[in-house]
Amino acid sequence: MSFWKTKKLHEMTTGEWESICDGCGKCCLHKLEDEDTGDIFFTSVVCNLIDLKTCRCSRYSERTRLVPECLDLKQHDFAEFNWLPATCAYRLLSDGKELPGWHPLVSGSAGSVNEAGVSISSYAMKESQINDLEDHIIEWLD
Repeated sequence: MSFWKTKKLHEMTTGEWESICDGCGKCCLHKLEDEDTGDIFFTSVVCNLIDLKTCRCSRYSERTRLVPECLDLKQHDFAEFNWLPATCAYRLLSDGKELPGWHPLVSGSAGSVNEAGVSISSYAMKESQINDLEDHIIEWLD
């Protein structure tokens, strides 16, 4: 049986944990929070460390040192994952849901995320290319 079906997130090895990431890049999009409501709004603007072809961090092991706002998901309470997109594998597993058919662990192909249109590669832009984050707020249909 697949490890993600038998283990809780906190029980996974580092390798298992890392393989849960589908490589969509959505968690690396800049977010804005409404101070009054606490609502989180995603933008189409991504950290400059992201490789937009692979949707992976180019400096992954150093990311939290180089970008202090970068979150290491493994260091957070899984109940806090509600800010992640509904398609995020960590959020899905935390919520007791199945991984989708396009997830690389299910499909057997890293390219399935792009083929399914789930990755940010087709629309994201680097933070160095924009002036105002509020001009780049996006909405996803869950």
